[in-house]
Amino acid sequence: MTTSGPGSPDPALKTVGALVLLLLALPGNLLLTIVALVRGVWVKPRRRLAADPRTIMVSGGKMTKALQLARSFHESGHRVILVESTKYRLTGHRFSNSVAQFHTVPAPDAVGYLEALRDVVTSEGVDVYVPVCSPVASQYDALSKRFLAAYCDVLTADPEVVTTLDDKYQFSALATKLGLSVPDFHLITSPQQVVDFDFRSKADTYILKSIAYDPVHRLDLTQLPLPSPAETMAFVQALPISVSNPWIMQAFIPGQEYCTHSTVREGIVQAHCCCTSSPFQVNYEMVQQPEITEWVTRFVKALDLTGQVSFDFIRADDGRVYAIECNPRTHSAITMFYDHPDLAAAYLESGRSRIEPLAASRPTYWLYHELWRLMADPASFPERLRTVLRGKEAIFAWSDPLPFLMAHHVQMPWLLLQNLRHRKAWIRIDFNIGKLVEAAGD
Repeated sequence: MTTSGPGSPDPALKTVGALVLLLLALPGNLLLTIVALVRGVWVKPRRRLAADPRTIMVSGGKMTKALQLARSFHESGHRVILVESTKYRLTGHRFSNSVAQFHTVPAPDAVGYLEALRDVVTSEGVDVYVPVCSPVASQYDALSKRFLAAYCDVLTADPEVVTTLDDKYQFSALATKLGLSVPDFHLITSPQQVVDFDFRSKADTYILKSIAYDPVHRLDLTQLPLPSPAETMAFVQALPISVSNPWIMQAFIPGQEYCTHSTVREGIVQAHCCCTSSPFQVNYEMVQQPEITEWVTRFVKALDLTGQVSFDFIRADDGRVYAIECNPRTHSAITMFYDHPDLAAAYLESGRSRIEPLAASRPTYWLYHELWRLMADPASFPERLRTVLRGKEAIFAWSDPLPFLMAHHVQMPWLLLQNLRHRKAWIRIDFNIGKLVEAAGD
């Protein structure tokens, strides 16, 4: 759900409008939840008995991907502890019957974050910590690998590796060194570098990306150069480019974009999925792309990587595949494993064969995003209906209905009310990651 740009309403009016829409949707959601709860009296979900049951701590509790992992671990016989920062303490996912205990911790970049994780680990007897982190949290969760080493296993790469992979320039340089294809790239530390760049000697146009996570500019794919040098200069000078905030200028390659998620242990891909991508991704359907799978396999093997890693790829019009960037963390595409019986084992056990979403699995979507799209474009009704009929709602589960009710009608209204109280603007409601997308957000 998004409203931004010129002519956008006053933040307070926009927030009130969103609250009214959520209130109108409440009766239908409440009815569905009641039906599911009554159904659950007679229809009991199957839960497997793990040969080696463990206590798993999952962070990022506000995000659907954390809920999916919690459900997968629980269904495989493990005990799940969910954690999230205090700001998101009313996450609807804490009410999941897959969650044994819920704890709040400081924000990842706050003092005491690692110590708070340690306290949860020791008090709950955690065996494995699976970080499900935002871009801002990636480095802090990587640091937890060493900090918590005496208490539990942590499924993440070492901090130095995470830093390299999260840096778009360093990642591109590393992939090039390994002989893997990436678009032409240049480090930009001042707008003047772009102004002085010899675009005439290049066949490609270029786009600029902030190396640090930037929720406002990250969807800007303006191709450079602009028609005149003056326009190019005005565009780049408006961006917060500096030595302390470097950007990457990357060749723009027309083609089909894909996103992937891979869970890897000791350089071996154990869970992998791939789907077509879009700037605001809230629909996931598995597609087979052998060249992409091979690219990922070679990359993680070269690094002997353990953890979760996601990539964005482009398949150019000539068929060649290029990796655009890497995100060393869980991808929301993990929701496509909602019915896979071996996802937990892929996370917890080494030496497993690679799994992918089941052939019979349905594409995942978020119902409230589909409803918003329908309101914004009523003519899209046939497309929205097809999405719902052939897909699987990512949050809702007949055996676990409370997160669907609470995420939409407690968690999100709470966040909206906090913004209304402080007259704070927001860009978009993202039910997938369970937050309001804001300037300078996480």
